[in-house]
Parts: sequence; C-alpha cells; structure tokens
Amino acid sequence: MVFRKLPGVSASGMGLRLSQKFMFLLFLSGLVTLCFGALFFLPDSVRLKRIFLSKTETQPVTVGSGSENDAREHLKKPRDQEHPRGMTSAKGETSTKLKTLTRKPSVSHEATEEATASDRGATSDTFSYAKFKGCLLKPPLGRDNGKPSDPRTDERREKVKEMMKFAWDNYKRYAWGKNELRPVTRNGHIGNMFGGLRGASIIDSLDTLYIMGLMEEYNDAKEWVQNSLDLNSNGEASLFEVNIRYVGGLLSAYYLTGEEVFKSKVLELGEKLLPAFNTPTGIPRGVINLGSGTSWSWGWASAGSSILAEFGTLHLEFVHLTELSRNSIYTEKVMNIRKVLNKIEKPHGLYPNFLSPVSGNWVQHHVSIGGLGDSFYEYLIKSYLMSDKTDDDAKKMYYGALEAIEANLVQKSPGGLTYMAEWRGGILDHKMGHLACFSGGMIGIGADDGAPEKRQHYLDLAAEITHTCHESYTRSATKLGPEAFRFDGGGEATATRLNDRYYILRPEVIESYMYMWRLTHDPKYREWGWEAVEALEQHCRVESGFSGIRDVYTMTVSHDNMQQSFFLSETLKYLYLLFSDDDLLPLEDWVFNTEAHPLPVVQNHSSFAL
Repeated sequence: MVFRKLPGVSASGMGLRLSQKFMFLLFLSGLVTLCFGALFFLPDSVRLKRIFLSKTETQPVTVGSGSENDAREHLKKPRDQEHPRGMTSAKGETSTKLKTLTRKPSVSHEATEEATASDRGATSDTFSYAKFKGCLLKPPLGRDNGKPSDPRTDERREKVKEMMKFAWDNYKRYAWGKNELRPVTRNGHIGNMFGGLRGASIIDSLDTLYIMGLMEEYNDAKEWVQNSLDLNSNGEASLFEVNIRYVGGLLSAYYLTGEEVFKSKVLELGEKLLPAFNTPTGIPRGVINLGSGTSWSWGWASAGSSILAEFGTLHLEFVHLTELSRNSIYTEKVMNIRKVLNKIEKPHGLYPNFLSPVSGNWVQHHVSIGGLGDSFYEYLIKSYLMSDKTDDDAKKMYYGALEAIEANLVQKSPGGLTYMAEWRGGILDHKMGHLACFSGGMIGIGADDGAPEKRQHYLDLAAEITHTCHESYTRSATKLGPEAFRFDGGGEATATRLNDRYYILRPEVIESYMYMWRLTHDPKYREWGWEAVEALEQHCRVESGFSGIRDVYTMTVSHDNMQQSFFLSETLKYLYLLFSDDDLLPLEDWVFNTEAHPLPVVQNHSSFAL
C-alpha cells in the first residue's frame, strides 16, 4: 500500500502516528469483545444469549435430523435402573347428565395487580404473568379456597389437609432435600430415577401445599427451590419421571403463584431434556444424562425401544415450556412424535407399548391401558382440552384410540364388572392394573366432546370402570386396592398372584373418584373417597409418615417403608379436591398432568404476551 505524504509531516512521524492509532483501535476492539463476552457469564446467561443470538443458533439439533451413527453414539450399555412409575408392571351406571365443560366466550378482565417486575418490562416475546391471570375465567383458588358449605364435607377436607401436613412435616424432619421419606426407618431415600436431582417430594408438594393454604410449609419449599435445587447434575435420569414431577411441579407452582424462581428453574431444566430427542426419528430415548446430554434406552426395554407411556407423556409440559420461553422448539419436538405415530400402521387401531426410536417401527405388539401405555391416552384428550379445544389432531387420535380400545380391550366379567384387559398380539390377558384405573376419569372428562350420540355412553363407561376399580378396594381386607387384579380363574377384581398384592399409596382410583364427582355430583364418589381416607389412616399411617403395604389382603400389614412423592402430589391432592367445591382449580381453566400438577388451558382468543 502506498501512503501519500502529508504536508509538514515526515515519513517517520506519519508512521508513528499510524502505529499509535492502530494500537488504540486494537485496544478498543479488545475491550468491546471482553465486555460482550462477559455478558455470557452473568447469572442469567441464557436470557442474555437470547438477546444477542438468533433462535437457530441456540437451539439443539432439530428433530429427526440425526443419523443412525449419531444415534449409536447416544446409546450406552444398558444399566440397571429403578423402574419408573408405571413400569411395574352394581355396574356403576348413571343417568346423571354430564356437566358441560365447554369454555365460555372470553371474559374481559382487567390486568391483575399481581404483575411482576418482569411483566412491566415485557415485550411481544415475553410471557406476561399478569395477562395470563387476566385471561382465566375463574380465580384458581375459587371464592373461598374451595371451602364446601356442608360441614361434614368440610371436616373431611380438613382431615385430608392434616394428613398432608403430617406427611410433609415428617419428610422435612427426617428426609429434607432427599427425594422421598422412609417413614419406618426415619431417613431419606434418593434413588436413581432422577439423575442426581434432589428434592422430588418438595417439587411434587409445591402446588398441593399452596392450594391447601399451608403457606409456612409452601414458603419453606420455595426457599429450598431458590437456594438448594441444583440442576447441574450428571446422573442418569428418566426423561418421563423428571418431566412429570420436576417440570410439571415447577410449571404449576409458577402458574399458581407467579414466583419467577419457578419459571427460571423450569426453563433451565427444560433445555437439559432436549438432547433426548436427538434420534433418527425424533422419538426420545427413555434415559438421559442431564449433564452430558447423552441418552439411551432402558436396559429392560425390548430391543432398545422407547416406551409409549414415556414419550407420549410430554406434550402438556412441553407446550407450556414453549409458552414461557417463547421458543417453539419444545412444541416442535412433541408434535413430531405425533407425526411419527400417525404415519405408522397400528394393529387393529391400537398403539403397542414399544417403539424403536431408530426405525420408528413397533417392536412388539403388547397393548396396555395400565403400565407402559396409560398416560399416552390421557395426554391426548388433555392436550385437546388444554388447547381450548382447538387441537383437532389430538382429538382425532384420542377418540380413534378409544374406539379401538372399546372394540378390543373392554370386557364384561360374568359378575357384570366392566374392565380393560391387556392385549398381547391378539391374545387377551384378563388383568387390569391399578394404574389403568385412571381411565375412568379420563373417559369421563372426554365424554362431552365425543360424538353426540356417544356422550352418555362414554359417561356410563367411565362410571362402570370406576365402579370396578372401587370393587378391587372393597374386596381386600384393608379396603385398599392391589397393584393388579384379574378376571380369570373364578376370581373377579382380585389379585390372584402374590406379587400383585401390594399397594404403594397410588392415586389412580381416587383420581377417577374426583373427576366423576365433578362430572356427576353423585355422592357415592365422596363416600368412596372417604373409605380410602379411613383405610390409609388405619393401614398406611405410621409414626413418622405414610408407607405403602406389601399385602392388601391381610390385616397384619407389612410396610414397605416408602412415602412416595406422588402420594403428596396426587393422592392427597385428589382427595382434597374431591371434598372441595368445584371452583377450586376449575376444570374450565386447568388440566392436570399425570402427576396431578395443574396446568392452565392455553387460550386462543388472547395471547399471554403483551
């Protein structure tokens, strides 16, 4: 390069000035680079990165983009895991008309005063908690926290609240920060389902404590989340269990309270789950290392397959992760799962339990509405309801599956009990698991949106199945139901095998009582719920908490020494709602995930963004 000589300036002087300018510019550019880079190390780094980087730069690999070689890199040698929940694996007729749950036209609300500081600075890409609260048709906790006017019912509700406080206090005293309480030996249990995450009982209890008005306990739980919930674990987690308990629990806590700590934690956790979807089909694998992002299938899963109830039980939470983050990647992941399922041929219209995440084909033809399959069907109808009844794809899939279930699995026993058998390649196994007893409530909440000529039929079917599950309780010595009961060999609604006789504080039967009460207001459902309360108190309550029992058919009970986190999240919450007025978490505004965490209906008449 030739420099033109300036008047009165020597060549050496000009070179010196240029050298000084060059050094100054180099220093200035380095300073700018240093400041810009420092932004990424501030505590809220993810949010700041979104300001400066496009979405495509921050998103992980899109669904189904991985090659088969990429998939092999994620597969590890199968290792022993605790099986996730759901992996162990007169006729009730009513003429009461189903109460309509169709949403009313949008009710105009002024913006609530509960707007947080982040709301005031919200943009079109920011979730507004204030606007969300203004879009609800009814207050989440009702006019008077759902307090029933009937004194006897209120007394029963207070008893359930006392049970929750007793279970919580003992967890806090003996197992604080661990995942679950061992109430007999008075110590904590960590387990290996959550990949090193801690505090499962705390996260699962947040919304239960809040709706019961146990505010001191709720505040202790919130403080633990803020100060002690460490998401930087490096263990092997069940995608399903982390999603329904941790993601679901944090989401519901945020939507009920508006506390930003729950939102920031759940968005951080949500990003850690995304690498599980990096498979050739986009069907996620069941186990993920939350630190490295590597994923693999359960060692016991047939031929490295993914489980229907696991990859089919993500939709509700992931849609809300998109709502809060304004990042469509979460919704894209779960919508891709539907695309795969809609393309594949289904035997007799049924969905088998095992699917290869590599080929996208069924691995074996085992169909169950209990463990391995259960919550997939639940999330279809709930996705439709949560979408403000606009998700027509979910509706079509649900009613198509229900039609196939009725044609192939629903049976009537010689004694007149309606039950759902399991299907193994065309051969029926006349067994119904406790986990399948959620289906009474599921069919009930979907009855009003089926074909007009079948609505009463669906409600009757829901009542019949709920009645059968109640019978499995009444036919035991403890009045608690076994893990599975059969309808062959002369027995009906009873466990005929020793390894099916246990009860681990499961909620599914009580869940159906709650839904059927809300849909019909038949008083028998509250009476059945109270029978369960009395049985829990008599046989499962020990000196320092609640424990499952090993044999429901003997009055000399043997405790399993485990207070499951879902006992606090589901069993006690559903009992509390059963004895509350319907305006406590009204079904017009809220849908419960499979861990009983309430998530709001995503309204289409008004975006939650300002």
